[in-house]
Amino acid sequence: MSLRFFSDKSYYYSGGDMTVLIGNRVLKSCTAALLVLCAVLISACSSTKMAYRYADWGIVWWVEDYVTLNYAQKQQLNVDINDFRQWHCSSELPRYQSWLSGLESDIGQGTLDMTAVAFHQEQLFGFFPPLLSKVTPIATNLLASLSDAQVRELAENIEQKQQEFEEEFMTDNPEASATARAERTRGRVERWLGDLNVDQRAIVQTWSEQRGRQTEIWLQGRRNWQQALLSALERRSEEGFANGIEHLIKEPDEAQGEEYRAMMAESSTAMKTLMVDLIQASDTTHLAHLSNRTAELNSDFETLTCSPAPEVAASTGNQMVR
Repeated sequence: MSLRFFSDKSYYYSGGDMTVLIGNRVLKSCTAALLVLCAVLISACSSTKMAYRYADWGIVWWVEDYVTLNYAQKQQLNVDINDFRQWHCSSELPRYQSWLSGLESDIGQGTLDMTAVAFHQEQLFGFFPPLLSKVTPIATNLLASLSDAQVRELAENIEQKQQEFEEEFMTDNPEASATARAERTRGRVERWLGDLNVDQRAIVQTWSEQRGRQTEIWLQGRRNWQQALLSALERRSEEGFANGIEHLIKEPDEAQGEEYRAMMAESSTAMKTLMVDLIQASDTTHLAHLSNRTAELNSDFETLTCSPAPEVAASTGNQMVR
């Protein structure tokens, strides 16, 4: 029931099968490594403040899991990351605080019904467009700078990691897949609700069994997107490259395929139902646990919020005068 519980479409709609940080909507291959800065805000991280403050190192390491950068690329990426983090902690974290305060209020008043859950989920989805707008030119510039050898390395690592995902999550036994999905989902929910009761465990198990082929569809959608990215990289010296990458980042569903889009549409309602059912089956201990964790995260965001950079503050001030 963290921010991630409300936000990560692919991750939670598929029962936690997605082990990357934010999900197919945002986190795609090396282009989305910049969003690690934001991932710590919507993850079940036990040390949000530490993760956020040191995310720049993690981003570079994560990128180099896929492709080895040269000195100039690392330097530019570090500059871009610092600028991104300055914008994010001054502009976006206060928005997250405001949203969390509203969520805390609804938890306290016991008003988290289907309408409220849908509202909070959509509120959080609204945080993504500004992030994507900031990330897109950074990712595009990095991808455009790759050499032929780096693109080959990227393709090889993408394929290797895809195979690792398929080996980990694909099974010929639907019952075993549902059980594994239920265990992953239960573990993440319990970080925010505490130990689940018998009824809640049954809700998670039933929900997981009803997910059908979601893991298979997600993996195929992931592969489709990756192939579209690699295809675009073959044209990285052409004029339309930037527009193509922007489209892949902001409208990934088109590359992921019709079956993937249909699965996501169906899963949206199922995810809201799961959250509401778990909350309704909660006792006062569960709700207190959820409220405390939400307040803790809100406090972390307050600590991490920073002032705008001087040039940003000056620009904002001038605009207000006009």
